[in-house]
Amino acid sequence: MEQFELAELIITLHEENTRLNFTSAQLVIVAELGSILWYIDINGISQNDVLIAFSKSEDIRIKLNAVTAGGRSFEGVGYFHPNVQHHAAAIRGDGKLEGYEAH
Repeated sequence: MEQFELAELIITLHEENTRLNFTSAQLVIVAELGSILWYIDINGISQNDVLIAFSKSEDIRIKLNAVTAGGRSFEGVGYFHPNVQHHAAAIRGDGKLEGYEAH
């Protein structure tokens, strides 16, 4: 398992980009038995309107661009699961995470 602190996270839904403002975000990558699973936990999201919109939508599949605190870039597709009450969200990865090479 590898973990990366994220400095920047941009999500895209229907060709509309949104740069998320957050206090912390962590990308977690789990590589087991030849498969790779990944997810992002985001805390302290200040854009309540974004969280509310996703909580009311059935279409939560997004594209994402993420940059780590160390400057490493990742791109992928995932599902945005908001937690409005806690100003947080989880993105569950769907498929390959561009920019990641398993060791």
